Amino acid sequence: MVLAIGAMLATVPAAHSQGNPAGGALIIRSLKFEGNKSFQPALLAAAISTTNSSWFSRSGLVRWLGFGTVRYLNERELKLDVRRLRVFYLVHGYLEAKVDTTVVRSEREARITFRIEEGAPVRVRSFEVLGLDTLSRVRELLEDLPLRPGDVYDRLLFLAAADTLSLRLQDRGYPWPRISVKRQAIDSVARLAELELSIDPGRQASIGTVRVQGTRSVDSSFVRQMLETEPGRLYSGKDLEDSRLRLYRSDLFRYVTVDPDSAALSDSTVVPLLVTVNEGYLYRVRAATGFGTDDCFRLGVGWLSRNAFGRGQAFEVSGQVSKLGVGEPTSFGPTRDFLCGRLSEDSLGSGKVNYAAAVSLRRPVFLSPANALTMALFAERRSEFQVYRREDVGGSVTLTRETARRVPVSLSYRLSYGATEAQPVSFCAFFNACTEDDIAQLRERRLIAVMTLGVQKATLNNPLDPFRGSAFSFEVAHSSKLVGSSEFARFTRLVGDVSWYYPIGRMVVAAHARAGVVFAPPLSLEAGEGNFVPPEQRFYAGGANDVRGYRRNELGPIVYTVPVDSGLAVRYRDSTTIINPDSIGFAPTGANTLVVGNLELRVPSPIFTNAMRLGFFVDGGAVWDRGPDRPVGAQFRITPGAGIRYTTPLGPGRLDVAYNGYDRPVGRLYGLREGTREVELLRDRFQPSERGSRFVLQLSIGHAF
Repeated sequence: MVLAIGAMLATVPAAHSQGNPAGGALIIRSLKFEGNKSFQPALLAAAISTTNSSWFSRSGLVRWLGFGTVRYLNERELKLDVRRLRVFYLVHGYLEAKVDTTVVRSEREARITFRIEEGAPVRVRSFEVLGLDTLSRVRELLEDLPLRPGDVYDRLLFLAAADTLSLRLQDRGYPWPRISVKRQAIDSVARLAELELSIDPGRQASIGTVRVQGTRSVDSSFVRQMLETEPGRLYSGKDLEDSRLRLYRSDLFRYVTVDPDSAALSDSTVVPLLVTVNEGYLYRVRAATGFGTDDCFRLGVGWLSRNAFGRGQAFEVSGQVSKLGVGEPTSFGPTRDFLCGRLSEDSLGSGKVNYAAAVSLRRPVFLSPANALTMALFAERRSEFQVYRREDVGGSVTLTRETARRVPVSLSYRLSYGATEAQPVSFCAFFNACTEDDIAQLRERRLIAVMTLGVQKATLNNPLDPFRGSAFSFEVAHSSKLVGSSEFARFTRLVGDVSWYYPIGRMVVAAHARAGVVFAPPLSLEAGEGNFVPPEQRFYAGGANDVRGYRRNELGPIVYTVPVDSGLAVRYRDSTTIINPDSIGFAPTGANTLVVGNLELRVPSPIFTNAMRLGFFVDGGAVWDRGPDRPVGAQFRITPGAGIRYTTPLGPGRLDVAYNGYDRPVGRLYGLREGTREVELLRDRFQPSERGSRFVLQLSIGHAF
């Protein structure tokens, strides 16, 4: 049957190369299909040789510029394309399909239309699989085959059904099943097909000896440990494929095969394996530099040994710095005032250079091939724009296990000693810690230990620029005295994130949702009692990667500040406090509850199609603090927008413009006294004047989700 279909397709060879032939051939200005109800035009276009010219060469508005690819009409190939389409429909079950062409010619141009009458298809009346009587769980073997009774009789799907059965039998321990076509009867009058496959599964087999060849520096016993199977285990084709993937993911090898060792095969019930590897580079030195709107200039270096101690363990030393040019001690005029001007306003998060130094050891096989253990020591300073700056030293241990469905599950323990510097009004507004003593107590260095359980699964066709598949992650983190934390770092934090991508022709529909919640027990200070969540564990939103109608961290609870010692900022007249609007600042405080959703349509650009796309999106979200004593509850905001995505060496560059029709949120107004950390509540409910522009510009590398 395979040879019959191959011979049928070989009668109409395709020649897709269509350069500019001699003799003044006509330029193809239009190529379309009419009457095709069962197949998309893109699928039919892939089955023929004649190719449409690019948009730049077809549009009368811009083709005079000379851009784009020009395709020329080949009369011989056009006639063969009619046969190709007939064979295409025949193979896919439409025996009565008719194909004709209409070509409108002018002096230099041709406009081609393929007119198709599909007719009624042949459908599968019965599909029997014989030879499975001796097997168990036959229903699972036959479940969800590519071709089933009632479907259109597609010959390619018939072959795919046979291949599917072969793979399923191999996964059950039958290495060499034999499948043949028993019956393939087609009633062209009734348009019905009766199909039968005959299967001889052969004898069930187990794994025999495992031979490894190609290793030089890597211990061959480590290669055996990385395999998904072992001697004595039932043969499974899936196990062999998983073993190949596991060895590739170790980054030790450039080439891997895991196959039956035919040279050592002597018994049909025992299958010896031959593992062939070609080692790659075992050491790597990397250096990186870049510029980001939230980091200014940044540098990174690292050294990696992929085969530490000869056992395939990865030992890495890395370091990176950011906020260069704006954070002390690297701040200097042109960078601070021009290139990183917005960061210069962030005296808290961007006032000092951020850094991270780490030493880690990863053991890819820990007790089981499915487990990996990573241990690390680190020292870091990290910050969030206008919210906090934290310095830490500590260590972590992470155990990662890949489940049978290839879903990574990780359990980590992180112990660090450090302190968090945050805006005084953040402590005052949401914990009533407004005195200098209480604020200093919350800022002290102390131990924080966090136990985290995470699950993630991704089925994306491209991690940088996906157009099909989905990604899911869930994480729960717990910190308390039970795991080694101080009483000032007790919380349980849950976060879930899901993204989904679906292609419609050349367009892509992308959707994303993220939600999180934090629980914290009461904590008592001199000023009172409240549910304290450290600033670095609270939720923030707004920016280029979530709700794009807001700048970074501006969505959610905000408190307003004004210097009370300056006569220009605050003036008192009788019993009235007069606030100078030009002196008002704001500070995001974060919250314990988060909900964000995004919906985006990505479409090809009419110009520079291969390098540029357009995006139309609607973002929505809310960040709020649960509790009856909070001044503002949940306020869900929706901001629509559009943008351009363009290809860069680092991934898709993105320029988005979002519309924000909301006024600035209501918040508390606090007065700050120069030289002290104490704050004074001036107004419990305050709303500044309307925002300047309703449009927000976001520039970034990579998709928002």
